[in-house]
Amino acid sequence: MSAATVADQRARLVHPLLIAFLVASAVDLIGVLADVGVAHLVAKPLLMPLLAGYAAARRGPRPLIAALLFGWGGDTLLLLDADAAFLIGMGSFAAGHVCYLWLFGRARSSVLPGVAYAAVLAGFLVVLWGGLPADLRIPMAGYSLLLTAMAYRSSTFGRYAAVGGALFLLSDALIATGIADLPQLPAPDFWIMLTYIAAQFLLTVGALAPGAKWAGVAPGAYRERSTSI
Repeated sequence: MSAATVADQRARLVHPLLIAFLVASAVDLIGVLADVGVAHLVAKPLLMPLLAGYAAARRGPRPLIAALLFGWGGDTLLLLDADAAFLIGMGSFAAGHVCYLWLFGRARSSVLPGVAYAAVLAGFLVVLWGGLPADLRIPMAGYSLLLTAMAYRSSTFGRYAAVGGALFLLSDALIATGIADLPQLPAPDFWIMLTYIAAQFLLTVGALAPGAKWAGVAPGAYRERSTSI
C-alpha cells in the first residue's frame, strides 16, 4: 500500500473520529449530570481512544498520541473504586504529562506565568495538605508538581494548548478538593469531566495547529520523516 493511499485513508477518518469523540463527550457529560451511571461507564473509556485516533488521522506527533492513551489508562482505572487503582491511574496520567512535556520540547516560556503557577501550586498544597490521607500526600504532591509543569509549558504550543493545560490543572484540582473533603461545586463530577475533556481536546488542537512545533521541528518536517503513526 502506497504512502499516498494510507494518507488518503487517514484523511477520511478525521471527521468521523472527531464527531464520534464529540458524541461520546456529550453522552458522558449528560450521563454524569443526570446521574446515569451506565452512560458514564460506557462513554468515558471511549473518549481518549477516539481523540487519539483523531490525532493519528491528522498525523499528529507520537508523544501527543501517547499522552492521550495514557489519559485513557487513567480514565479507565479511576472508574474502579479501589485505592490501588487510583494510585496506578494517577501514575498513568503522570506518564501522559511526561509525554506532553516531551512534546513541548525546549522552547522558552515566559517567566511570569511560571511564577504564577508556582504560587498557585504552593498555595493549593497548603490548603489541601491537612485534609489529604497521609498515604496520598507525597504521591499527590509529586503528581501536582508534574501537572503544574505541564500546564506552564503548554503555552509553548499557543493559546489553545495554554488554556488546555490550565483546564487540566483545574480539573485535577477539583478532584483533589473532593479527596480532601473541601467544599464542592454543585454537580462536581460534571465540572471535573467538562474541564478534563476540554483540556485534552484543546491540548490536541494546539499540538495539531499549523504553527505548532514538536521538539523544535515543524509538524510538516516531522511528517516527512515518518509515514506512519
